Amino acid sequence: MNQSPLHAPPPARLLPALTVLTAALALAACGGSSDDPAPPPEQPVASSCEVNTGHGGIAVGSGVPGDPALPEPASPYRSGMLPVNAKTLMVVTANPLATKAGCDVLVAGGSAADAAVAVQMVLGLVEPQSSGIGGGAFAVHYDAATGTVQTYDGRETAPAAADENYLRWISPTDQTTPLPDRRRSGRSIGTPGTVRMLALLHADHGQRPWAGLFEPGIRHATEGFAISGRMAAAIAGASTDLLRDPDAVDYFLTPSGQPRPLGERIRNPDYADTLRRIADGGANAFYAGEIAADIVAEINRTQAGPAAPGPLTPGAATLADLAGYQALRRAPVCIDYRLHKVCGMGPPSSGGIAVAQTLGILENFDLSAHGPTAVDANGGKPSVMGVHLVSEAERLAYADRNRYVADTDFVPLPGDGVSSMLDKDYLRQRAELISPATSLGTATAGTFPSSVPMGSSAAEGNGTSHVSIVDAQGNAVALTTTIESGMGSFRFVRGFLLNNELTDFSVEPADGIVPIANRVQSGKRPRSSMAPTVVMRLNSDGSTGDLAMVTGSPGGAAIIQYVVKTLVASLDWGLNAQQAAGMVNFGSANGVTTNVGGEHPAISGATDPLVTGLQLLGHTVSVSGQASGVSTIRRLPDNAAYRWQGGADPRREGLVLGD
Repeated sequence: MNQSPLHAPPPARLLPALTVLTAALALAACGGSSDDPAPPPEQPVASSCEVNTGHGGIAVGSGVPGDPALPEPASPYRSGMLPVNAKTLMVVTANPLATKAGCDVLVAGGSAADAAVAVQMVLGLVEPQSSGIGGGAFAVHYDAATGTVQTYDGRETAPAAADENYLRWISPTDQTTPLPDRRRSGRSIGTPGTVRMLALLHADHGQRPWAGLFEPGIRHATEGFAISGRMAAAIAGASTDLLRDPDAVDYFLTPSGQPRPLGERIRNPDYADTLRRIADGGANAFYAGEIAADIVAEINRTQAGPAAPGPLTPGAATLADLAGYQALRRAPVCIDYRLHKVCGMGPPSSGGIAVAQTLGILENFDLSAHGPTAVDANGGKPSVMGVHLVSEAERLAYADRNRYVADTDFVPLPGDGVSSMLDKDYLRQRAELISPATSLGTATAGTFPSSVPMGSSAAEGNGTSHVSIVDAQGNAVALTTTIESGMGSFRFVRGFLLNNELTDFSVEPADGIVPIANRVQSGKRPRSSMAPTVVMRLNSDGSTGDLAMVTGSPGGAAIIQYVVKTLVASLDWGLNAQQAAGMVNFGSANGVTTNVGGEHPAISGATDPLVTGLQLLGHTVSVSGQASGVSTIRRLPDNAAYRWQGGADPRREGLVLGD
């Protein structure tokens, strides 16, 4: 292998600069400000795609004091972040270097689709534990000229040779769990879809040449980058699992076998070579030839590396599986919610339907009367009734999700499909099941005319990232991208990690004697909860108006909860983009447990008044940390000096940049 890490922790002279990082992030609008309509006269205005710290413009990745890319330990919450305003364009991602790459593309005249390609190629390098070209993605695109929304499906697929017992046991004659377990075996790895999906998105909406969009990723891979806090934590947490892959050992671990630490400068020439091949040869360079052959060989490997020897159950991938992979254009899932139209991703993601169902149920309640109190930069304190109503609506939506939603190319939705599941009368009937005095606990799925009885399944991991982009023409992309669990399958090939996405399928093909919609089938796409979302205003005549919001989050099955929280905080409670992203995470995936994110400074633990108030309503409350990664852009009022406002989740390393 050709990996060549550079052992160079950040100079001690730069460490004091980390104390100003929060302020830098808060004012990271290329010439923008926080809530002020214009920068204060005494504050220098940064040039495009630089951070304005109050001491001049600072380029991301420059290494000077105030640089948001200076590595610091992963923090569960960065308190006090402020919203960022911009005039015509904006990018929000989970990593400063990725945000800078996207912003540079937009400033050079690129479209939101162009920026999405550049951002993903950098994210796959600097945040490899969450997403990359070895995984899959969904994108929602808003076209400002036509007012139309189109969604793109880059979800991984099961190999043609897979059957419904593919994850369940090794073979019909060896009915034991794949080795060393499902996630770490070749059975977990689906045919990657991200590259083909981005190529389709770019073909439809790109403005800049494809090859040039890979330059930032190639440059950072060649010159090196400093390992961030979240990447360092991910390597440390996965070090034992990485031992099974010699290539992963070479890249992620030191020569003595220790996890590469925070701040170490690391190069990835293999990734740079892979990106050059895709830049020059298009998506076909990934799905055929040497790259595809190496992916297939890794999936089908039968022995772990010398650092942790042992048998591996191979997958059943072939070169034909990669060559035959197709990204798909799909119709968006949309619902009118109060004064807005909310559009997201349909199956094989459950995110769009579940978010829309939750909102359609909540529309029957006056949520504005149950907003947060003590509102501050972190979003304030949610009310007991606000959390109760949202959580109950989510219980009902998840019940339908778990029973009915899967890849509709294989299993149809009940009734007349999306229209039946989002029917306002149906959602009103579901809302009537909610009591203001007591929790449902575990809700039951609804029933639909002529629906086939199905079993229920709720499996899903959480190694994911979200990107929100608006370009100078007003086009937008909401991109949620994933390798499933943190570090995916722990398999590393040609400079990138492979996904473990097939573990999003139900291991069991049936619930008793009733088939499960999300069971494994040949060529099928596993169900997801990814919920990239765009929101448009509704005109007074009911027609669709201007783009109002772009949002989404990582978080596995909890993505639905994080996106609903952000939408409700923005559309019902009037919080700004940063407050909505940073607000306490809460919700339920349908069970007795209701989540209240204990990482938030407004939550004081198991005896917090919000927790005890929910308990009085019958909720079992968990205050475990909630690892969301919301990236949000909101449209400001038409008479404002700026058009867009952005917020990055304080629970990750995200950054907002604009013009």
